[in-house]
Amino acid sequence: MTGKIPIAKTYKLFIDGAFPRSESGRTFSVNDTEGELIANVSQASRKDFREAVRAARAAQLPWASRTAYNRGQILYRVAEMLESRKTEFVELLKSIGVNSRSAAREIEDSIQRWVWYAGWSDKYSQILGSVNPVSGPYFNFTVPEPTGVVGIIAPTEPSMLGLISRLAPAIVSGNTVVVVSEGHSSLTSVTIGEVLATSDVPAGVVNILTGDQTDLLPWMVGHLDVNAVDISGISPETDPALLEEAASNVKRVISRQVNEESLELISDFLEMKTVWHPIGR
Repeated sequence: MTGKIPIAKTYKLFIDGAFPRSESGRTFSVNDTEGELIANVSQASRKDFREAVRAARAAQLPWASRTAYNRGQILYRVAEMLESRKTEFVELLKSIGVNSRSAAREIEDSIQRWVWYAGWSDKYSQILGSVNPVSGPYFNFTVPEPTGVVGIIAPTEPSMLGLISRLAPAIVSGNTVVVVSEGHSSLTSVTIGEVLATSDVPAGVVNILTGDQTDLLPWMVGHLDVNAVDISGISPETDPALLEEAASNVKRVISRQVNEESLELISDFLEMKTVWHPIGR
């Protein structure tokens, strides 16, 4: 036998540090620019989303309770892992239509962006927090705290940089996330999940679901244990009515379009707590 039988990879979901198949058993195919099959990808269901939120909620307090310095160390380790798999990511982007030069530049930019946000882990609170002047014998502090569990709609274009630009600023401050990724971007999203699974990021901090964002978005905005949703990667064809539920349960909706490193993106995923303390006590 001289021919080689091609083996198409099946990309699974990434939930609570593991890679389960969708409970529905559904998959969808991703093809290259010539219509040839690249891989099969699990298609997440409502139940998969519920399990991902449960994992994110269980992981959120322990992740936020770590020191800022320790979270920074863990995120730097992720950058090291991304660097070691740089060639694999370049080949992945090339398979879905990105030319060699653009693919190499995007991977380099993605790693540098991750490092940039990791560096803010023990610094953002000094910049975004404050000591407020008040009339009376009190100290008044404004302290940034993580929002909690964040749902992220990954950009639909085949971009690693797009997802990292939303993921890193969300988790650096102690949030946990559930990412929904569709189409060609599913391949880069789950491969990032493989990196996270072999790094020091605790299980449940990042959960990645692949499938149709219009199927999962209603459950994301309606789930009462999701504190905020980042819809910057939402498809322009998405019905705005799908977001109405977020208003009824007072969920933060983030749609800031920023294509470079920004401290404002970190602040989008934070709540500001004001604390009064008597002077001399």
